[in-house]
Formats: sequence, structure tokens, C-alpha cells
Amino acid sequence: MRDVVVIGAGPAGLAAAVAAATAGLDVALIDAGRRPGGQFYRHHAAETGRLHHDWDAFVRLRDALDRLTYLPGHRVWHVEDGFTVHALAGDRDERPVRIDARAVVVATGAHDRSLPFPGWDLPGVLTAGGAQALLKGDRVPAGKRIVVAGTGPFLLPVATGLARAGATVAGVFEANRPYGFARHVARHPGKAREGAGYAALLARHRIPYRTGHAVVAAHGDDRIEAVTVARLDRDWAPVRERVIACDTVAVGYGFTPQLEIPLQLGCATRMDADGSLIVAVDVTQRTSVPGVYAAGETTGVGGAQLSLVEGELAGLAVAEAAGGVAPDPADVQRLLARRRRLRAFAGAMHAAYPVRPGWMDRLRDDTLVCRCEEVTRGRLAEAAELGATDPRSAKLLSRAGMGWCQGRVCGYATAWLAAGVCGRLPGADDLRGIARRPLAQPLRLGDLATDDQP
Repeated sequence: MRDVVVIGAGPAGLAAAVAAATAGLDVALIDAGRRPGGQFYRHHAAETGRLHHDWDAFVRLRDALDRLTYLPGHRVWHVEDGFTVHALAGDRDERPVRIDARAVVVATGAHDRSLPFPGWDLPGVLTAGGAQALLKGDRVPAGKRIVVAGTGPFLLPVATGLARAGATVAGVFEANRPYGFARHVARHPGKAREGAGYAALLARHRIPYRTGHAVVAAHGDDRIEAVTVARLDRDWAPVRERVIACDTVAVGYGFTPQLEIPLQLGCATRMDADGSLIVAVDVTQRTSVPGVYAAGETTGVGGAQLSLVEGELAGLAVAEAAGGVAPDPADVQRLLARRRRLRAFAGAMHAAYPVRPGWMDRLRDDTLVCRCEEVTRGRLAEAAELGATDPRSAKLLSRAGMGWCQGRVCGYATAWLAAGVCGRLPGADDLRGIARRPLAQPLRLGDLATDDQP
């Protein structure tokens, strides 16, 4: 029986696990990746930190892993009340693993938020996070001539990283016009230096950066050959279009928290400012379920620095509840103050980079929404005609979000489009209905019948 299991070895999970272990707890840190760091610190085996910000913070946490039990290559598919964590360990020949714990910290991070557009199912169209993962994890640029598009500051490290790796970036197309966001960046010297670095790299590699523009269609036969980029009005309606030749497009509209485990455990959730469903936590990162804590992007997308702070707070709270070494009150107050500043920055970011509903008006009836099940926008409209009154019933009638990805790619778009054809905006209940899954990871039926211990 462990004192605590931390699920996810990204910034929040690492910080939580190390803080709890340093306070004297028996900690197991479990993660699906082969190396610690999550998506933000994803790295090659010979990584020196050149492609990363805050690399020193990661190195300090990585070097402290000898204080706890670190279990890479473990995919958590279910957590029972109590708590029993069920995972699959290994690669091809996976084996079931069960870990019992007195508390759980959920730090499962987030995945790319995708918005459909005509041609987005062509080979060569990928998410901005996918392009970044290839570059960081395998040192492979996603293409030779790449268009980067969507909304949010994340487009900048993706574009500059690709350019530094030798790819030609034909342009960065930001759908919003975040001019007022600069004053918020100026209040955070570290983020201001980071932004200035991206601006310098864009200039050095002669990468056009256009605000109020979006990729509205991809073209090609066997793979992408070009994209249509449109200048947008304030509501994201196309005003003027042009075609740009490319062999790859990396598109990202922010991130969607991964909530399968918190929803399995019955944790209360709420809508965040960016329209995402997130876990509700108190000042110490406790959820509504006793013994369950959450940190990082699961409690609201806000970046790696915020995740590090929330993870440390969660680890200290778990340690205090379990009778470990009591944290220094001054350290806790410092962390709380830093979290307030970073949360305020995240709120300003969400306000500057919203996803406006105008993207839905650009879709045709034959535009795929769910690529796994090949469900079009037209089929979602037919679901409403058949009696669907909310995104969940539209999902059941159309099979949108019921394929291999289980809605991880199309869930956000499905919720908004389905609610739209039902004549309303999606709410927290709608997003819970789309995101709730009894199994957080694919597994074989034989693994369900196995009761092996670690």
C-alpha cells in the first residue's frame, strides 16, 4: 500500500511526486511515457535542453526521482475508489499492474484541441502538439514546407522549433488579434524574454506572422499540397482568401484537459474561461473526492510554470494529510502567491485567444467532424432531426466520438456542433457526457480478467 500514487510525469506530476517524497511519503509516480517530462519536457535520449524552456527545473526534478518509485511505460486505464490504480505495463507484451494507495494525485495533462475544416483528414495535416512531439522526441521535423496555424502562444515555439530544425515555415497564422495581451506579458519578465526570443527567431528565419488569419481548407490528392488561408473578421468569418503551397500544416486551437480518471472517480468539474471542462479544486489542489488531488492542466490550461506550482502544492497537501513532514508556511504562501499571479496570466491568455464560434460557419455538410467514424457535419444535423437534444444523444445517434480516439480529437468540436444543431450552446454537462469514459486507455478483454499484482 503506497501513501500516494501520482498519475502523470509531466511538470505537475513530477513536482507533486518529488514534494511528497521529500516530505517522507512512499510515492509511486506512474506514467505512460518512456521518459519523464510529459509533453512539455518531451525529449530525445541525448537531449541537452536546447529545445526547451525551464530545462533546469526539469533536471532538478528528474534528478530527485531516486527518492520515489518511478514507473514509466505504464498506461493507467482505471482507478477504483479506495484507491486501486489499474495500469498496463510494457510495450507489445503488456502486463496488467495494480497499485493500491491511500491517496491519488491526477496530473494527466491535456491534448491538442482540434477544430475540423475541409481537408483536415489529408495526410500531412497534424496538430501543433503532434509536430512539436516529433521534433522534441525524435528530432524529426514534420515536413519540409510547413504552415503553422490556429490560436494561442503555443504556435510560436512550434514554428520557431521547426525552423531551427531546418524546415521552411511558410507562415504562422493566428486567428485572433491579441494586441492587448502584450501588457500582461510585460508583467512577467520571464515570459517577456521568452516572447522576445520567439520574435527574434521569426525575424531571423523570415517567417511571416499574421494575426486575424486562419487555415480554412486543405487541398491535395494523396496528401496535402496546399492550404487556403483566409483573413478573418472579428467573428472569424472569412474576408479574403489565398492559397499557399505546403506539404504539412500544423494546426492547434489550444488544449483540452484529459479528465478520464477524475470523471471515473466522481470528481466535481466546472467550465473554465476557455470553454474547457476542468476539475474543481480548493486552495490546496484537493478535489471534491477525499484523497484525490489534481494539478496542472486538468485544473485549467495555464502552462508549465503554473503546473509546477500546482504540483508542488498538491504534493505538500498530500504529505501534510498523511502525516509527513509539515511544509514551511512561508513556502506555502510563496507558492500560493505565485499561483495567483500565474492563474491571472492564464485568464488573460484565454481572454486574448478565444475560440470564436465562427469556425462552425465555415464547414460544409460533407466536412468530416469525426475522422475515426467518418461522421460529417451533415450527419450531426440529421441526428438532431432524429430527436437528439444534446451532444451526448447526437453522439449516440451519429457515432461521432465513438471511434478509435474515443472523442479525444473530435470531442470538443462534436460538443459545440451538436449543441448548435440542437439550438443552444454546450454546457458542463454536455462536455462531461462527451468526455466520460469507463476505460481511460484501450485494453484487451483478457486484461480485464487478470488480477496480477505488481
